[in-house]
Amino acid sequence: MSTASETDSTDGVLAEQLLRLTRRLHRIQKRHLEPLGITPAQSRLLRLVSHYEGDQPPRMADLATRLEVVPRAVTTLVDGLEAAECVRRAPDPANRRVIRIELTDTGRATLRRLRNARTDAAEEILAPLTAGQREVLGGLLNALTDAPLERRCREGRPEAGKGPSD
Repeated sequence: MSTASETDSTDGVLAEQLLRLTRRLHRIQKRHLEPLGITPAQSRLLRLVSHYEGDQPPRMADLATRLEVVPRAVTTLVDGLEAAECVRRAPDPANRRVIRIELTDTGRATLRRLRNARTDAAEEILAPLTAGQREVLGGLLNALTDAPLERRCREGRPEAGKGPSD
């Protein structure tokens, strides 16, 4: 049985490894997106607009909420995507003060190229892993991403299945 200090040390090492991997993923993704003239943040916003659930295109505030950023950050991203003709601002017919963000034909074409770039980036990052290791990694990543945002602790360790889902 491991002690609390051994667990804390292991958790610290794992946290550092995850941070290093996150930075590496970002660099690789950025390199693959660069030829498209799209940043990783713009890529995320473009995908969000294309998959937005609702009967109307998203508002700027909807995008800010979903991206967990301040509205001004969304404005800057939309400005760049609008300049690239990937999205357009459209007034809401029911409320002229509301601006909705619509995907353009150029945006749809860019999304297809983005999917290819993301696949290439994923292949690069996962190249050292065997098929079996990739399957195990997928399961571990699902466990981490599906974990409750808030965890109740018992004796300093998370209790499985407790807390609200995110």
